[in-house]
Amino acid sequence: MTSKASERSVQQMIAKSRAKRGKKIIEKSMPKLLFLAAALSVLTTFGIVFTLIFETFEFFQRVSITDYLFGTEWLPFSGKEPLYGILPLIMGTLKVTGIAILVAVPFGIGAAIFLSEYASDKTRRIVKPILEVLAGVPTIVYGFFALTFVTPILQQLIPSLKIFNALSPGIVVGIMILPMIASLSEDAMSSVPNSMREGALVLGATKFEVAIKIVLPTALSGIIASVVLAVSRAIGETMIVSLAGGSTPKFDFSVTDSIQTMTAYIVQVSTGDAGYGTTIYYSIYAVGFTLFIFTLLMNLFAQYISKRFREEY
Repeated sequence: MTSKASERSVQQMIAKSRAKRGKKIIEKSMPKLLFLAAALSVLTTFGIVFTLIFETFEFFQRVSITDYLFGTEWLPFSGKEPLYGILPLIMGTLKVTGIAILVAVPFGIGAAIFLSEYASDKTRRIVKPILEVLAGVPTIVYGFFALTFVTPILQQLIPSLKIFNALSPGIVVGIMILPMIASLSEDAMSSVPNSMREGALVLGATKFEVAIKIVLPTALSGIIASVVLAVSRAIGETMIVSLAGGSTPKFDFSVTDSIQTMTAYIVQVSTGDAGYGTTIYYSIYAVGFTLFIFTLLMNLFAQYISKRFREEY
């Protein structure tokens, strides 16, 4: 019996030693694997940026950077003299994004205030998932929705509205990014301590005053982050503007005529309208790099604003 017990204890000691050795191997290998995952994402980002810069440099070997930045005509497929002024594409992008912001920000923040301050737990559990379902709808479905449903309705209200225009895709892009603003803003508002709400209510503030003067300013950094993330999504939207916006780059402020955004132009060229190595081919990288700069500057500005408000509150 003694020999069997000692044998069993030795086996247990060996099993424990092996388990400890396995844990040590995992503990040593996991940081390396996690570092490899982080390094891979960073290297991928650098690879994308390097490709954009290299191909954009090739484009500016053929087209003047002054004409590109300040030109008001974008006619790359012109048989006589192609023109590569980026301002019409930027204007089309800003039109759609501006309309989307006007739609998404007030309704998104309003929905966030309702879910955070007024809705019961049961209502919140029902409404919030329904809002988030909108974020999962494919953008091509949104594009056809804008073209076949929203545009005909708007044409009844605005007879001069063309089939392809900036207004319809702008509204639908706003609907698309609205759940993002509502969900992230509601999370930021819900993280505000209840003691701040209760203190304001004790001092005689109404529930609406608490929401507007206490909760909203306190959660402002998170709300700004959600808005910037949604705006970046709107700027980079492709299918909605390609289907419902048209392919006519114009440098004007009209929202009733056909437009073309930077992403829509990239889609147009990527479908095979230009051969590899041509100036038109390299132009998609220049437009993509311009889009990248826009998004980068906006995110840096958002971080600055978010940090400033976080320090104040």
